[in-house]
Amino acid sequence: MNHLKEYHIKHNILYFLTYADEYAIGYFKKQGFSKDIKVPKSRYLGYIKDYEGATLMECELNPRIPYTELSHIIKKQKEIIKKLIERKQAQIRKVYPGLSCFKEGVRQIPVESVPGIRETGWKPLGKEKGKELKDPDQLYTTLKNLLAQIKSHPSAWPFMEPVKKSEAPDYYEVIRFPIDLKTMTERLRSRYYVTRKLFVADLQRVIANCREYNPPDSEYCRCASALEKFFYFKLKEGGLIDK
Repeated sequence: MNHLKEYHIKHNILYFLTYADEYAIGYFKKQGFSKDIKVPKSRYLGYIKDYEGATLMECELNPRIPYTELSHIIKKQKEIIKKLIERKQAQIRKVYPGLSCFKEGVRQIPVESVPGIRETGWKPLGKEKGKELKDPDQLYTTLKNLLAQIKSHPSAWPFMEPVKKSEAPDYYEVIRFPIDLKTMTERLRSRYYVTRKLFVADLQRVIANCREYNPPDSEYCRCASALEKFFYFKLKEGGLIDK
């Protein structure tokens, strides 16, 4: 097929047309054929036989492509890419510790938050929702100020420290992944929150745990609703989530 393509290029014939039955469509696709026909119908009507149940396919030839050398070129490209990857991997020698956040109940984290990922050359596809602060110090300062405002809110008092077993004996049997504002403060100091999403996830879990354990009409749930409304307002105000 590649020899046939080069022969036609020499004679300035840059389009192939063929009718393919259902078993041949896959083969012709691999050869560069498409169901998208660009050749005007007036140019081939009456010159190519129309087969019932078959699909008309077209292949547009590119004069700049040496088709008979194509497999060799692709093989060479793969070898070059492989060497570039090996060279990049050789530059990245640092070994990072495993992720511990999943043990704390976090179900997913942004790929870019995994230590060492960005050093490999990985880049995110598309745009993420919300504003992601790439500077670790800027993120730390932003989250520190936000957490301070949340802790000073009048409805934050039930969530300031871990729940005591003496006050709720079965709490840790019901709530699998407990979290509180004191623990969040400690996590912030240890630079656990490498992205805003981890921080927001813990805030959401504070509220979710409260609603799971306490009756909907309880004072605790009323505090949870008030605090939730407040921190979402602050997150939007700071551009940390979409408005």
